Amino acid sequence: MPNAFDPYREALVVEARTIWPEDYDDWSAADRERVEAALHASPGEAAELDYTRQHSGFARVVTVTAADLERLGAG
Repeated sequence: MPNAFDPYREALVVEARTIWPEDYDDWSAADRERVEAALHASPGEAAELDYTRQHSGFARVVTVTAADLERLGAG
């Protein structure tokens, strides 16, 4: 179920991925890394969160949104 923080799946996360919309292609790698670190540090607050099943656990997938950037003061 997308957009739902799941403590069970979160305990089994073995990979963290971030999807950036094309609108943010001009952002520097350093700015992207800072935002990604903040989003994955508190995934329950991400506007678009999903978990993808893998053999060894789950991948946490966060899609960056304008709401996330505003919340983080990065927009």
